[in-house]
Amino acid sequence: MKIRQSRLFAFMLGIFLLSNVFLSLGQTAKKQTGHDIRFKIKGYKDTTAIIAHYYGDNQYIPKDTARFDSKGGLQFKGKKELPEGVYLLVLPRNKYVEFLITEQFQSMEFDSSDAVGTMKVKEGIENQIFYGYQKTMSEKAKEAGPIKARLSKTKNADSIAQIKKQLEAIDKEVKTFREKLFADNPKSFAVKLFKAAQEPEVPEAPTLSNNRKDSVFQFRYYKSHFLDNIDLTDDRMVRTPLFHGKIEQYISKLTLQIPDSINKEADYLLKKSTSKEIFKYLVWWITNNYEKSQIMGMDAVFVHMAKNYYLNGKAYWVDSSITNKIRDRVKILEPILIGKKAPNMWLTDSAGKLYTLDGFKAKSTILYFWDPNCGHCQKETPKLLEFWEKNKKRGIDVYAVCIDRKPDDWKKFIREKKLNWLNVWDSYTATDFKNIYDIYSTPVIYLLDENKKIVAKRLGVENLEDFYDNYFKDKLGNAVRE
Repeated sequence: MKIRQSRLFAFMLGIFLLSNVFLSLGQTAKKQTGHDIRFKIKGYKDTTAIIAHYYGDNQYIPKDTARFDSKGGLQFKGKKELPEGVYLLVLPRNKYVEFLITEQFQSMEFDSSDAVGTMKVKEGIENQIFYGYQKTMSEKAKEAGPIKARLSKTKNADSIAQIKKQLEAIDKEVKTFREKLFADNPKSFAVKLFKAAQEPEVPEAPTLSNNRKDSVFQFRYYKSHFLDNIDLTDDRMVRTPLFHGKIEQYISKLTLQIPDSINKEADYLLKKSTSKEIFKYLVWWITNNYEKSQIMGMDAVFVHMAKNYYLNGKAYWVDSSITNKIRDRVKILEPILIGKKAPNMWLTDSAGKLYTLDGFKAKSTILYFWDPNCGHCQKETPKLLEFWEKNKKRGIDVYAVCIDRKPDDWKKFIREKKLNWLNVWDSYTATDFKNIYDIYSTPVIYLLDENKKIVAKRLGVENLEDFYDNYFKDKLGNAVRE
């Protein structure tokens, strides 16, 4: 089941951050085992509800089910403690209410029509802070609403100035109470969440010696402080609606999408992650995300993560069968990463003459794996022929490998389409190129430089023109610089 982004946490990102709660966390907890979470909810009876916690990208993990009694009472009780974090009370008719579990024995009452406004936390200090905070923010937002409405309709300069002063006064009040809340409850999980929801406040960029503003200062500052309030040592953070979004933005949006940069940031985060739960989630998500990436070259991230975390025993949660599958995948992908020398092949043309890939001379080689009986290949091959005939004067040549074991169909297609590039196949079954080049579908294109290093792969024919325009421009630029 998917749960949309928390309304409460989205609201927390607004300007009004406040609490009227002044509670100490030093109270002695009941010496009980297991869990006992009780609700009394106006508007429900004789039906079923679920409690679940967040985990990852807007997902929830169900932990317990209970049935309402005739008076709206609901009790979740068990002999085991529940994992701590942000929970959802999932109610009928697609309603849900968020609450915290850091204490295993809690009691709350509210009206289902307005959980925040009517919430009474009878037992559970963290939820008193959590809901007191939400209630006060709501009240201050309501107080500011009519003032903002007047501001939008006012044109008189003096009146505008007066209204802005009123809003500034509310804002100042909010900030004062927020700071007090944070100071009074430094170990509170609720306060930790409120801090994590905040964006970094970026200062003005400094002026450089040339009297210009540092154009990248603000981005660097924002990135370096983006995760300041995400505690990578606290297991509970992974069970919140904030954690995944923050990590995804840091890795996917704030980090340059090239393997070296991603690998560096991944290692940085994982070094800081002393929490087993967070370490486990980060390793899994980064590996999985870039294994499936549609961006060319990101298989290098998968290889890095696999070698540095899965294959050296750090991924303690993975059994040997999964480890072996990952190891096999790395064996295939690592030799054909961008920047690696393409594995050599010994293949023959239609007349039986041997041609090695290493011996094939070209400024750039289009290594083309195809099947004459593949419908997609039948459409793409003539397009590739058109591109090659137009661009072969640039030193581009084609080493076309037929994967089919029926030479008659291959030879017929060559004749009919007048494929005048080098056409080869594995007539002696001497080269396991399907596995070596990870050919699980066709057509597949690898682009090689004059030394047969892989410079691009799995491009569509429609992308070749743009790629080569940039490729030869870069080569010319490098030659000039040298």
